[in-house]
Amino acid sequence: MAKVAIEMVKKAGVNLDQLVELLVKNASAELTTYYYYTILRVNLIGLEGEGIKEIAETARIEDRNHFEALVPRIYELGGELPGDMKAFHDISACPPAGLPKNPADVKAILEVLVGAERCAVRGYTQICNMTAGKDHRTYDLALAILNEEIEHESWFSEFLGEGPSGHFMRRGETSPFVGKFLR
Repeated sequence: MAKVAIEMVKKAGVNLDQLVELLVKNASAELTTYYYYTILRVNLIGLEGEGIKEIAETARIEDRNHFEALVPRIYELGGELPGDMKAFHDISACPPAGLPKNPADVKAILEVLVGAERCAVRGYTQICNMTAGKDHRTYDLALAILNEEIEHESWFSEFLGEGPSGHFMRRGETSPFVGKFLR
């Protein structure tokens, strides 16, 4: 626990309990999304699915990285992860990104993927709004994750024909924004 960090966050007017709760719920969303994206990725098969598989894999790995980057900040602020994995799953900030009824329906899988990313964008925007100018470390972390989640949403929404985003899939590098928190 970082006593001075906690003191500074409180002194800046951030509701520490609410912030820690949001961080834990978003960490849950990241870890559960990593799990569900594993199942979704495995089911992206055939001519249509194979073109999306690599992008889903990048988002999956980056969601795991987001979880790993959030955990130290949760503990720095005096929080902790639940000791029960099921309880942790159930407090997720986002609904499960489960496999659609027809696992061969690539469009339905894309809708699950883009929905999960949109939920994440909302969650990290909320944390950024809460910490902007007040808790610089949490803000920087949440902003880094938000940048990657926006890219994930853009990738999947393009496949759904929602229009061009201007984003390109990364080659060889994962978590370009969050990477500094993993070192």
